[in-house]
Amino acid sequence: MALDEVTITKAIVESYMDSFLKYTDVDVALVGAGPANLVAAKKLAEADAKTVVFERNLAVGGGIWGGGMMFPRIVVQKEGCRILDEFGVWYREYAEGYYIASSIETVAKLTAGVVDAGAEIINLVAVEDVMIREDERVAGLVINWEAVERTRLHVDPLSVRAKVVIDGTGHDANICKVVQRKIPGARVGSLGVPGEKPMWADVGERTVVEVTQEVYPGLIAAGMAATAVAGGPRMGPIFGGMLLSGEKAAAIALEKLGL
Repeated sequence: MALDEVTITKAIVESYMDSFLKYTDVDVALVGAGPANLVAAKKLAEADAKTVVFERNLAVGGGIWGGGMMFPRIVVQKEGCRILDEFGVWYREYAEGYYIASSIETVAKLTAGVVDAGAEIINLVAVEDVMIREDERVAGLVINWEAVERTRLHVDPLSVRAKVVIDGTGHDANICKVVQRKIPGARVGSLGVPGEKPMWADVGERTVVEVTQEVYPGLIAAGMAATAVAGGPRMGPIFGGMLLSGEKAAAIALEKLGL
């Protein structure tokens, strides 16, 4: 059989658009496909929540890929190894309480876990705003192609309705900052997104889980976004807290959804 270029084009466009339209009205929309949100997305999908993850970059995985200073390894403490086990990530003990995993394997298996659970990941899409309704809850996202944002083209966005939004955009806490900036009188968290403090791995690992919470009606902050909202310290290339933060974010969202 001879291959036809137009058939190939139609297959890609029709398949993508079918999926895209399906996920314009969801239970949970997660922004950023870093470690916390990948864990959260799998947990949510396994609980039958209709779940979509938007990632602005070409690749998912957030800060895991580069490990520490481009050495593709991450450290996970014992509590976080439970999450690695759930995703089938191999790791070994380096010293008491310190476990080493491949950053590349971790991203691959977290991503596969999300897809296998039934959640959708849409890359190269940026979230530029949120939707708000009369009760001043976050009710969805305003999205555009990342290429449009980077080239500063004047192209109007589209919208996605969501019952719950999870900000997993890392150090920048982009969605939390949008809410803080654009809603008069809004107070995201108790401090209003002050940003993270300098590195302190021990405190940072505990803090990122403790401060994972609903920070504004309809908006949950996870991972480093939660740390930025709470003004906690960064922790560097140790990721157990990030994984556990995603698990907690999913639990909060499921409780809000009644699932």
